Amino acid sequence: MVDSAIVGHLGTPQLAGLGIAAALLMTAVSVFVFLAYATTAAVARRVGAGDLSAAIRQGMDGIWLALLLGAAVVAVTLPAAPWLVNVFGASDTAAPYAITYLRISSFGIPAMLVVMAATGVLRGLQDTRTPLYVAIGGFAANGALNLGLVYGAGLGIAGSAWGTVIAQCGMAAAYLVVVIRGAHRHGASLRPDAGGIRASAQAGVPLLIRTLSLRAVLLIATAVAARLSDTSIAAHQIILSLWSLTAFALDAIAIAGQAIIGRYLGADDPAGARAACRRMVEWGIASGVVLGVLIVLARPLFIPLFTSDPAVRDALLPALLVVALSQPIAGVVFVLDGVLMGAGDGPYLAGAMLVTLAVFAPAAFLVPVLGGGLTALWWAMTLMMAVRLATLWLRARSGRWIVTGATR
Repeated sequence: MVDSAIVGHLGTPQLAGLGIAAALLMTAVSVFVFLAYATTAAVARRVGAGDLSAAIRQGMDGIWLALLLGAAVVAVTLPAAPWLVNVFGASDTAAPYAITYLRISSFGIPAMLVVMAATGVLRGLQDTRTPLYVAIGGFAANGALNLGLVYGAGLGIAGSAWGTVIAQCGMAAAYLVVVIRGAHRHGASLRPDAGGIRASAQAGVPLLIRTLSLRAVLLIATAVAARLSDTSIAAHQIILSLWSLTAFALDAIAIAGQAIIGRYLGADDPAGARAACRRMVEWGIASGVVLGVLIVLARPLFIPLFTSDPAVRDALLPALLVVALSQPIAGVVFVLDGVLMGAGDGPYLAGAMLVTLAVFAPAAFLVPVLGGGLTALWWAMTLMMAVRLATLWLRARSGRWIVTGATR
């Protein structure tokens, strides 16, 4: 959101370029979110079983895997940046900015993957304070660096990208210091273990499929918005930034669910896991209602932070109302997603997300065909969330996700 707000005042083509590059970067990073999610669940199970050394050792395997994957993604992204931007249908005015931002920001991808894996270790150990402090520090550094490099140094959109890369590397370094200290304290090895890295990768495959399907949904939405107009993609980037912010807020309950459910199942306590699931669903609904109301009430305050273009503002308003209405649905979806991840129920999550993608894709592609605009596209996004709700609710009610023990 900081990047969007700062770049938005450079101009609409720059914001449009950021929107396309950000979607690609989020895909490059988020497809590997299993580094955090699978690690959280696996480490939490070990904690519930009382084996802290094995818990941290499993986390280290995830960190080594993150470094390997990050290097591979950078090697692909740098030469492929122009082609990737072109696939999105970027206009001639937006494309150069998108390519610049994408290439520079790709250097921060290994750091972000390490952040994911290390965060998973700490969450699994039931430590949520350290990730809070690192996130706040990273946010503050990112904001200061972006302002200084974009406007102070006059680097434009390239300055925003470099500021973000520097902040990401600092976050990764902070996490590594904490995890390495924990490994020394509990006698866990820091050396890469081929078998452990391979096991981490295999455990993450279902979650990778699930995340690829989800990212495909978001990429399709961005591609459709890009083909509507520069105004639509600029407005879509702002809405997507806000939607992602509320998703992270609601995901806080889901992430707690991953750690708590994993611990209960590792300690052979299915009743505790069920009770925690019910309570978190209640929190998800309540939080979704509150966030929806806040979006409606605060829109006159935050929209001017992102753009001064009247056309972009006009495109924003009706789509924002759709986002606000969908927040209670999102609250339950994210919570149940976290519960099933904490239980290690990856194969079901992968299948459910593939079904969701199959429903969403034709609905989204019909938007421009039928003459719809950005608001219609976000109604399609709401349909996507409703399908997710149905598939996850059915699984949660069945109880088939409850498997106890130190490993699933």
